Amino acid sequence: MSVVPAQARPSGITGGSAPAKAAAPAGEAGGADVPAPLAAGARLFPALVAVYRAQLSRARVARIPLLFVATFQSVGIMVLMRGVVDGGAEARSVVAGSSVLVVAFVALNLLAQYFGQLRASGGLDHYATLPVPPSAVVLGAAAAYASFTVPGTAVTAVVGSVLFQLPMAHLWILAAVIPLSGAALAGLGAALGLLAPRQELATLCGQLGMSAALLLGVLPAERMPEVVSYARDLLPSTYGVEALARSFDAQPDWLAVGADLGVCAGVAVVSLAAATWAYRRAAVR
Repeated sequence: MSVVPAQARPSGITGGSAPAKAAAPAGEAGGADVPAPLAAGARLFPALVAVYRAQLSRARVARIPLLFVATFQSVGIMVLMRGVVDGGAEARSVVAGSSVLVVAFVALNLLAQYFGQLRASGGLDHYATLPVPPSAVVLGAAAAYASFTVPGTAVTAVVGSVLFQLPMAHLWILAAVIPLSGAALAGLGAALGLLAPRQELATLCGQLGMSAALLLGVLPAERMPEVVSYARDLLPSTYGVEALARSFDAQPDWLAVGADLGVCAGVAVVSLAAATWAYRRAAVR
C-alpha cells in the first residue's frame, strides 16, 4: 500500500497543518477602506501671493505690448484734446481721465477678457482643484493685472502735466489712485468676465466698460448733459479721476481727495466681493 506524500495531498485531506490565513492589508478594518486625510487648505495670504506671482509671470510677455498700446492711446487722446482745451479745470480733467484710462484698459477690459476666456476654455476647473480660497484667485489675478498699469499711468500723468503745463508737485497721489481705482475696476472686470455666458460677451462687456471710462472720465464734466452726469457718478473710475484732478490745484482740497479715494476703496471691496461670488458660481457649473 503506497503512502501519499504530505505536500501532494489535496486540500480537503486532513492530517496536514491548516494553511495560515493571509494577513489583512494595512489600513483596512472589517473590509472597509479608510480614506487618507486631506491636506489642509492654503491660507488666504500665501495663496494670494502664489496666484499673484503666477499671474504676473504668465501675463508679463503677453500684456506688456498691450500696456504700450494703452499708454499710447491715452497720450494720443491728450494731444487731440490739447487743440480743444486750453487749461484750467478742463485740462486737469483731461489729464486725470487719460491717466486713469490706462487703468481701465488693463484692469477692466483685459481682465474681463481673461476671465471670460478662462471660463470658456475650462480653466476654472484647474483652479477649482487647487486648495486655495476663491478670493485668492480673484484678488491675485486682479492685483497682477493692476500692477501692469503703474508705469503707463505714471508716464501719462507726467506727459499730460507737461503738455497742459500743470503742476506735478502732488503726483505722489498716484500711489493711492492707481491701486484703489485698479482694484475697483479689476473687480468689476472679473465679475463681468465670470458672469458673461459666452466669451464674446465678456469681451464686449470689457470694451463697453473701457469706452464708458473714456467718455465719462476724459471729457470734462462741465460739458456733459445732466443725465450723463448721473451715469458718471456710477462709474468707479470717476472718483479716482476726481481725486487726481484735485491734486493739480495749487492748494488741493485734501478732504475732498480723501473722500473720493474712500469711495474708490468702498467700491473696490464691493466689486471684488462680487467677483469672488461670481467665481464660486462659475466654478461649480
